Amino acid sequence: MSQNKMTVAEAAEQFSISKEAIHNRIRRGTLQSVVENGVKYVLSDAVKVVQTPNYNDKYYNYIEEENARLKEKIDKLENETTHLRNQREQMLIDERDKIESIYKERDEQLKNVLHVVASKFLTQIGNSEQIIEDAISAEVIEVKEKKVEFEEVKNEEHPIRLKEYLKLKGVKKEKRKKITRKFEKKASKDARIQSIEGTIFLNPDEFDYEDMLS
Repeated sequence: MSQNKMTVAEAAEQFSISKEAIHNRIRRGTLQSVVENGVKYVLSDAVKVVQTPNYNDKYYNYIEEENARLKEKIDKLENETTHLRNQREQMLIDERDKIESIYKERDEQLKNVLHVVASKFLTQIGNSEQIIEDAISAEVIEVKEKKVEFEEVKNEEHPIRLKEYLKLKGVKKEKRKKITRKFEKKASKDARIQSIEGTIFLNPDEFDYEDMLS
């Protein structure tokens, strides 16, 4: 005896329940079904079970709907999380590129500054070397000139320093400073006195200095 059968959609419409509820009952084994030509049919004898309200079915339906809703929410959250992760990674990449650009720019600026400082430093070194050379040359010339002047004085008849002359004359120490200042004051005017580098030279063999000793 053949059994009557109906599709899942027909069974759901006839008994005012969802197709998902029919599938759930088939999976739980509370409804019998057959598959013919790839189409699932619910046996009409088994549908009698559907006619009696079953609170467990309502609970299972609720759980299935909640699971579906939660799964949808989880999928949405995962998509948002993936999007946020991608945004964060992109931000980190942008920040890294920005920092690298800043440091590269600062490195270039530092190189330019160091180049300018080095150029000025080398220029100053060159100027300093020239100044030192000029100073040495001037010093050598001055020493030579003073040496010539000293030799000229030395070649004259027995020139001696004022300090030695005062010792020979027996002038006391307390009077030597006063007399020395008198000689220094008249050195540029008196032909008997010669001053070289602040040192007073006298020629007692040729000149008399008694008038300066009082």
